[in-house]
Amino acid sequence: MTEETTAVDAAEATPAGMPEAQQAAEYGTPTLTVKLKMLDDGLEPPSYAHPGDAGADLRAREDVVLAPGERRLVPTGVSIALPDGFVALIHPRSGLATKHGLTVVNAPGTVDAGYRGEIAVTLLNTDRHHAIELKRGDRIAQMVIQRVEYARFLPVQDLGGSVRGGGGFGSTGGFGVPV
Repeated sequence: MTEETTAVDAAEATPAGMPEAQQAAEYGTPTLTVKLKMLDDGLEPPSYAHPGDAGADLRAREDVVLAPGERRLVPTGVSIALPDGFVALIHPRSGLATKHGLTVVNAPGTVDAGYRGEIAVTLLNTDRHHAIELKRGDRIAQMVIQRVEYARFLPVQDLGGSVRGGGGFGSTGGFGVPV
């Protein structure tokens, strides 16, 4: 690992060194520029695996072994500066979840626009019997960037009616009652 850092404009970064024109043709033209600071020049920056993917893959900055049921905060070597009005949501990778039981504890994790520190992912091994071994550089989560609406909360005496009303968890059914 190195203390040196590099700043990369996300619109200039291309998957696996792909020429920018080819990236635009295959992945679409970027719609948002996000400042990216790599804290470890030995890791690949976040990237989209396939055209149309919503999530950019994040990688483990260090080797990690998670015992059954163990959770751990895993650094990614990535810092970003999101524009105001955006959030980065950190989701589990579906293949790791399905095949190995690896998930993100607080899914989705939230990276606010004002945060400038290293993105780290709280991973959980849900497998009851087998440890999960992650190597430095393994893809461990995906980052989805979305717009955020800011609400003005207006105190009122009555919220008005709705079809659902106050029905909460389980109020719409979905599972039969045991006989």
